[in-house]
Amino acid sequence: MFEQGLKIGKLAQPGSLRRAITGIAVAACALLAAAPTAHALPNGKVLAIPAFARKYGLPCSACHTAWPELNNFGQVFRDNGYQLMNDRDSPIWQNPSYFPITLRMTPNWHLENTTNQPVDATPGVSCVPGGTPACVSKTVQMNGFDLSGMDFWTAGTLFKNVSFSLLPSSNATATFHFENAYVRFDNLGHSSWFNLKVGKFELDNLISEKRFLFLSANGGLYQSYHFVPAGDSNNFGIGDNQLGVELAGHSANSYTRYSIAVLSATEGNVGFGNGNTVVNAGRTYDVALNFSQTFAAGSQGYERIGAFAYIGYRPTYAMTALGAPITGEGLGNKPFYRAGFSADLFFLNSKLEFLPLYMHGYDNVYLGTGTQANMPLPVGAHAPSWNSGFIETHYYYTPQLVFIGRYELIRMSQQALSSNPSNQSNIDAYSIGYRWYPIMFSRAGLAFHNEYSITKSIGIIPLSADGVFLPPLAANGKVWSGSLFIGFDFDF
Repeated sequence: MFEQGLKIGKLAQPGSLRRAITGIAVAACALLAAAPTAHALPNGKVLAIPAFARKYGLPCSACHTAWPELNNFGQVFRDNGYQLMNDRDSPIWQNPSYFPITLRMTPNWHLENTTNQPVDATPGVSCVPGGTPACVSKTVQMNGFDLSGMDFWTAGTLFKNVSFSLLPSSNATATFHFENAYVRFDNLGHSSWFNLKVGKFELDNLISEKRFLFLSANGGLYQSYHFVPAGDSNNFGIGDNQLGVELAGHSANSYTRYSIAVLSATEGNVGFGNGNTVVNAGRTYDVALNFSQTFAAGSQGYERIGAFAYIGYRPTYAMTALGAPITGEGLGNKPFYRAGFSADLFFLNSKLEFLPLYMHGYDNVYLGTGTQANMPLPVGAHAPSWNSGFIETHYYYTPQLVFIGRYELIRMSQQALSSNPSNQSNIDAYSIGYRWYPIMFSRAGLAFHNEYSITKSIGIIPLSADGVFLPPLAANGKVWSGSLFIGFDFDF
């Protein structure tokens, strides 16, 4: 089995600007050191799908470094529409052991601790921030056994060069939504450079937030992907799945890749609302651009770099009827963008992986101050802008044990209001942990996950939503939000 996977792995390798976009991104796929087990194949939150391993008779490590992270072969397989380009690709080729469904959930114990939270001085007597009775700042802490949400994922081929993915996902109380749902037409014109995807899908980010290795309330998201400054009305997150159409292409080995997506301005929500309770979506479309290039670096693995940009518009007020906003009739559309570069780099014979990212963000002054475009701006108003980035590391001690760490920071370069403290909305985030895979077979996977993550947010609510979901009493108040997470992450 290992030799078969290694042979397939070899087949996969051949040989600011001003209010505008900046960027280059970096990511790479590399080889894990081989060990005499079924999971010892080289390389590597949607999730891993054991059904593919069952269908093709491969170990999970054929497509993953540490699931759910993809290696280069896994990227080629995904780019080809979940096809190896052989007879087994057809959905007609199915034996009784193959059923393309994966379930994933994580029973866990976790502790959440958040400082500088505004609470009632007398329990049961509601305080008024900045008023009477006054609120007081205290630390809020909770801990106990819990469940994660559940992913119920199916994906595969409907016909040769017609693939699909459907992922109903629930929170811990079984309230479901569609995390992704799309059909993809692969190899149009018999060329890997033209593939069309329609539906709801993850943006083609070089560093995926859906396939990463962190799970805690504070570590389980990239702050850079979801950040908006204090007082900003934009609800966009580049890590969120979006609704639209994507044209993507790649070389035969997926070393060179591009994607162009045209998306509804609904932040991935169905219908014509963008998830903002004040303003509905405007009649506009967003555009996401991604490009990446991979280089083979011998024993070091694969080194991948790329660039990305997201340009969009958001409404600032809505047409109304009897005073109520009309769904889909957002007006006063104003622009925003996110752009930058990232990387996936391997060292120490593919044992040490670095994932660096830099991103610049800009929101129009009306978005940044939460002002309707048909109203005057506040005195001292500016278009907010900021710089963010992180360095994430994975050390693959063995194919079944990976140590993980990340440092992330966000720094405001222009506040929306001159009266805001210069450091308001700045963030520092730290995560450290490990994942041990005692089980990783073609029918199932189990990871013992231990993680500690902590963030320092200045004058804003932590993006983890820990605490009481209110900003601190002072605009420059420091909020430390910490998560200790221990759980068993399994899929079948």
